Amino acid sequence: MTPVVVLTTVGSSFDVAPLAHDLVERRLAACVNIVEKMRSIYRWKGKIDDETEQLLIIKTIEEKVDPLREALFAAHPYEVPEFVVIRIDHLSDAYRVWLIGATTE
Repeated sequence: MTPVVVLTTVGSSFDVAPLAHDLVERRLAACVNIVEKMRSIYRWKGKIDDETEQLLIIKTIEEKVDPLREALFAAHPYEVPEFVVIRIDHLSDAYRVWLIGATTE
C-alpha cells in the first residue's frame, strides 16, 4: 500500500468540517488537515480572481484515491475541484503503519 497526500481547496465560507469528518469516518482518509485561510490568485473563465480559500491536506493510501475522489467531488462546492495526488516515498515506519491502519478495516 502506497501512502499519498491529496490536496484540494474550497472557498473560505464553505463548512469543511462535516466533509473532513465523513472522509475519516469512512476510512477514505487517515487525516484531513484544514488550513483555514490562504490567498489564491488564479485565472478562471477569462479573468484573474483573487480569493481567500481553505486548503485540505488529505492523507490516505493510493488504493483509496478513486473512492475518495468520488466522495469529495459529490460534496465539493466548486465547478472544477482541485484534486492533486502526491505520492509519499519517504516517511517514518510508525507513521506509515498508522496511516495504513487508519484507512483499512
